[in-house]
Amino acid sequence: MRLTQNHIEQLFKFTRKHYVYHYDVQSELVDHLANDIEDIWVEKPLLSFEEARDASFKKFGIFGFMDVIEAKQKQMNKRYSKILWRFFKEWFTVPKLVTTITIFLALFFILKIQYVEYVLLGALFILFVVDLIKQSKAKKLQKEKEVKKDKIFLLEAMIGDTRQGFSGLALINIFNSINFVKVPFSSLENHWLLLISFSATLLLILFYVTAYLIPEKAEELLQESYPEYKIVKNL
Repeated sequence: MRLTQNHIEQLFKFTRKHYVYHYDVQSELVDHLANDIEDIWVEKPLLSFEEARDASFKKFGIFGFMDVIEAKQKQMNKRYSKILWRFFKEWFTVPKLVTTITIFLALFFILKIQYVEYVLLGALFILFVVDLIKQSKAKKLQKEKEVKKDKIFLLEAMIGDTRQGFSGLALINIFNSINFVKVPFSSLENHWLLLISFSATLLLILFYVTAYLIPEKAEELLQESYPEYKIVKNL
């Protein structure tokens, strides 16, 4: 006995019911369940589809699909880390290296200006507001996808979650760094200003890569990671 298309659709609904939200993880589980159900039918052909499905599901143990989800998340975390490192390294190669050095030197000389702390805090506030607006738009689009029940891939969700999490963390760290130094930046010795400028440059690059560059290239990265992505999105 073979599974029908209706059976496959029911298996997708079954995985969703058991807290599997991302299409790539659902597909992997549905493929496994489908093959196992057909093997079970070879041994016990009188079982109904639901009985064979439940028998297959029991093999995952008391935690159900959680172990599979966790393993897939670890896999995608490694994938995302490689993507992040790839984009970050580009800032230390020509021609972006020139931009990196320019940012570093600009920060170094800006920190020498008297009362620059207030200028930095003002700029940080403006950046925070702009980023908050951008995040709100991204969340709205995400909710629209959920309402439409669009197929969302794990890496796709990870790019959005990391963008929101890291951007806030980066801005908070910059704010804390400004407040941490109790004396005016302009009164610090050059080696301290160089260290602060270097750290701030790295943080700004990471902020730009995670908050803007990777999300802008999400479509390209998803097609690169999932051969079926383009086909699924065109359905």
